[in-house]
Amino acid sequence: MCSGSMLLLLLSSSCCCNLSGDSPPPPSPPPGAGGWSPVVTEQEPWLQVDLKEQMEVTAVATQGRFDSWDWVGGYLLLYSDTGRAWKQYRHEDGRLVGNVNSEAVVQNKLSHPVRTRFLRFVPLDWNPSGWMGLRVEAYGCSYKSYVADFDGRSSLLYRFNQKSMSTVKDVVSLRFKSHQAEGVLLHGEGQRGDYITLELHRGALDLYLNLGDSGRVAVTVGSLLDDQQWHSVHIERFNKQVNLTVDSHTQHFHTKGEGHSLEVDYELSFGGIPLPGKPGTFLRKNFHGCVENLYYNGINVIDLAKRRKPQIHSVGNVTFSCSPPQLVACTFLSSSSSFLSLPAPAPAAGGSAAGGFSVRFQFRTWNPDALLLSVQLNPEPRRLELQVNGSRLQLTLHGSERTRSEVSAGESTASFSHHMKLHHFISHIKSYCHCPPGCPPADCQNPTPDLQGCVRLVFLNSQPVDLNRVQQGLLGNYNELQFDTCNIRDRCLPNLCEHGGRCSQTWSSFSCDCSGTGYSGATCHNSIYESSCEAYKLIGSSSGFYSIDPDGSGPLGPAQVYCNMTEEKVWTVLAHDVPSPVAVRGSSLHSPHVTRLNYSASAEQLRSVVTGAEQCQQEVVYNCKKPDHFNPLGGPLTWWLDWEGERRSYWGGFLPGVQQCSCSLEENCVDMNYFCNCDADTDAWANDTGILSYKDHLPVSQIAVGDTNRTGSRAVYHIGPLRCYGDKSLWNAASFYQESSYLYFPTLQAELASDISFYFKTSAPSGVFLENQGLKDFIRVELSSPSVVTFSFDVGNGPAVLTVKSHLPLNDRQWHYVRAERNVKEASLQVDQLPLRLLEAPADGHLRLRLSSQLFVEVSVSFDTESSVTYTFQEPFSVMQNRRSQASSVSAERSSSSRAREDVAFSFVTSQRPAMLLAVSTFSQQYIAVILAKNGSLQIWYHLQTDRSPDVFSPVAANMADGRLHRIRIHRVGKNLYVQVREALGRLFLSSEAELISIRSLTLGKVTGKSSRGRSPATLAASRGFVGCLSSVQFNHVAPLKAALTNRGSSLVTVRGPLVQSNCGALAESTSHTLQAVDALTVTQMHFIYLFTAVYGSRSLKKKKKKLRFDLKTATCINI
Repeated sequence: MCSGSMLLLLLSSSCCCNLSGDSPPPPSPPPGAGGWSPVVTEQEPWLQVDLKEQMEVTAVATQGRFDSWDWVGGYLLLYSDTGRAWKQYRHEDGRLVGNVNSEAVVQNKLSHPVRTRFLRFVPLDWNPSGWMGLRVEAYGCSYKSYVADFDGRSSLLYRFNQKSMSTVKDVVSLRFKSHQAEGVLLHGEGQRGDYITLELHRGALDLYLNLGDSGRVAVTVGSLLDDQQWHSVHIERFNKQVNLTVDSHTQHFHTKGEGHSLEVDYELSFGGIPLPGKPGTFLRKNFHGCVENLYYNGINVIDLAKRRKPQIHSVGNVTFSCSPPQLVACTFLSSSSSFLSLPAPAPAAGGSAAGGFSVRFQFRTWNPDALLLSVQLNPEPRRLELQVNGSRLQLTLHGSERTRSEVSAGESTASFSHHMKLHHFISHIKSYCHCPPGCPPADCQNPTPDLQGCVRLVFLNSQPVDLNRVQQGLLGNYNELQFDTCNIRDRCLPNLCEHGGRCSQTWSSFSCDCSGTGYSGATCHNSIYESSCEAYKLIGSSSGFYSIDPDGSGPLGPAQVYCNMTEEKVWTVLAHDVPSPVAVRGSSLHSPHVTRLNYSASAEQLRSVVTGAEQCQQEVVYNCKKPDHFNPLGGPLTWWLDWEGERRSYWGGFLPGVQQCSCSLEENCVDMNYFCNCDADTDAWANDTGILSYKDHLPVSQIAVGDTNRTGSRAVYHIGPLRCYGDKSLWNAASFYQESSYLYFPTLQAELASDISFYFKTSAPSGVFLENQGLKDFIRVELSSPSVVTFSFDVGNGPAVLTVKSHLPLNDRQWHYVRAERNVKEASLQVDQLPLRLLEAPADGHLRLRLSSQLFVEVSVSFDTESSVTYTFQEPFSVMQNRRSQASSVSAERSSSSRAREDVAFSFVTSQRPAMLLAVSTFSQQYIAVILAKNGSLQIWYHLQTDRSPDVFSPVAANMADGRLHRIRIHRVGKNLYVQVREALGRLFLSSEAELISIRSLTLGKVTGKSSRGRSPATLAASRGFVGCLSSVQFNHVAPLKAALTNRGSSLVTVRGPLVQSNCGALAESTSHTLQAVDALTVTQMHFIYLFTAVYGSRSLKKKKKKLRFDLKTATCINI
């Protein structure tokens, strides 16, 4: 594991610059250690770092230029092991957070370490009042590398000690970078037909695997893998289960057939197949590129080859150092302003000046339409254009007088396989982003967008174009190009289209084709079917066959059922493949008759239907002549299996776990000496028919009959369909009649997609329906005013808010419907039949909603200058009665610990400064105070030893009285004080580890009474009180705001001045809020009934339906 120590840096830059110092200077830098700053005229500056050897980099840090107004606010991080071909480090939105001043160090820990020698920092924005300035650090550790270079005609053979090798477990790992899109990385085969092949095909990685007669299994992972960058591969196989991981993308699959072992004869080959033509062998290209750290079942193959061990045989020219990249690409970033303009080339060697010219290049793009090349011809105004039109290449010659000739060929893909050679007279070459000079306006009514993609291997008249000279301004001209890298992304990897939706993409976005999936929406998230037969009846449907989606937008697909709506109850009927009675003869206990039932739905869908239903049942009809159910000597002779495959021997109408039939329960068996009619062993036909109704065991998956081999013994059975009624997601209510009432559930698992729907009715003007928070992210639905429903969330791109406003009040005690959805493409909010509100997600923003807390709604209270809440821990007389204890109720709880501890957490919104947020006092004159100073900065006061001055800390210097929501956590252990403000966590040190003795009270807001603190900032803040919103206040085990709202009249809680319960703590918008003062604490009665509530977190770690937590601050009724 890499510890992440600081690495030695050698710096270089894009051009002329101010550069001094090999690494960031210490706090008091020597003269000249100012940092890097480019000249103002440089077009695309960057700072490059050489680590001297390949390292595993785990973090980078930046500062601005010393003692200046120069810093970088955001930047791209590129890396390369050669300094020529670069790859961008991807951090969701692509950019890393920089600095807000010149001195503070900002560190970015890399979510996945990069193994590289060179780093390049590309500034994106900087101080508008200054200029770019950088000091950089890199953190990581050394990295051991074993490499082998294959030239496309070579390979390594690992030969076994015996003729063949048979394995039930295989582990293969390697890293590779390829010069081409095709090539075999691994191959092995056996005479019985087994084989394994790992190869690059069209820039993706294919794994072919065959175990015995199982039939070929082919799995594809990754794309754009021929970019001359390192990619990691890890293959794990145990028996039939296989995991294939390429970079961070994993495919799990099982092999076909009955084979469990892989039998390979003689050898495994790496880098190619040296002897093609064997049975079962594929004829493929050899790999051309570099392989690193190749391990097969723990064996370091490259190390053995390098040491010339006899197990390894080298075919062709295999070297043990990576050759430098031969193909350096550049990226066209914009479809409206990127271009590369080159002068007319000299005539081809051996040709005349009047001859033509040739141009050849390779390109890669996702866009279906793009202008690739425009050439002005002699004599003018003739012009030649090459473009991608509808994903096909089109060459157009524009002649004089608007004549034109066209030819189309090929198909545009993302592979570097496009070669174009042209011969014409030429004056200049340019890839245009606008109508070229001299082009008639009529020809430019619908101009083709410019290329967004990558270009490499540009040849003019068979001479290569040096793109480095272009970048240095020595050749041609360009705009909005990125050199030395192909910065194209595959937005369909991983496929963010749910439920099998087909993904397609352009340079900047992706789209999902949901046809045939049973789902709709931007990411195929929403089921087009109702969740149950009950739901179909509610919309007016009649009996018939329907597709239901029992888990809505969850991972399960729709199932075909019959909905019987002719009775008072609505029955959902799921049939199986044995609809007719089955006659059995000649079976025995050792050779029973067995029938497996296959239903019209999967096992997971069946369980979802059964779990969501109020009641389920399945009829079992069993007619018998002599065969017994139960062996007189013990054990069943006939049994059935439940949905989990567990054997059950009770029969229809009786209770689980008891080997009896319904006639025993009803006391009407033909022979009361037996518990089942069939056990009477008579020559006449008997019947044991009944209803299985224990939901946890349904449906029946298999039945076995084992006693029909005696003379005259016969049995006929029939298993009816599974029948369920009721839908527990409809009309199930929970009522809230107190402010303290709530429901809470586990954290909402909704990283990539979630939807929430419910009905409500209320008379209250506002209220929060639900909220779930993470360290920074959150999701919330609320009634923000009598006629406005708001859906807000933050996934890291800043708060996003959707609002639907009704022309009529929504707090009219009538039912109203709300549905909110958020996915990686868009968010939506629907209220009743009002117009749907949509909000598109940023194309390159953060995608994942990371939540950590329980799903809940916090208690929030608005204060004014005279407001305060005081929670008393101990009355004075209790301390006088037992002074020896010198311990409060809080102290007593931690008496077993030898170190003092406090845990404090709260959120606040205010524009007042100074302000008292929280104060804790003791009978021994100790205190803790958390305040905002005159400048709005946060201050924490700890006075633990009365004969000394208090410890005062200012963990945040910025003004926090800015009308924004701030969350504070304070945790003390002895002398260590940990302070977290939003996501930033710091560690401070107290002068004493003394314990708080006899805690008297905790006060929020204005502190009244005498104080011995003098005219300190804490005293001033205490006298000023607090104006704003406090929420989610916690001190150790005590929640004082909740106590104030739920224990009115208690001697433990004292409320002074106006105090208004509010949903202000649920508001995280960046704007200030006007907080109104009310004469007394008021609670408005609310009635909410959620007719249907469903939250689904799809494509997350747990693909299960998650219920909601509501903590409604008023009397409420909810149906979930």
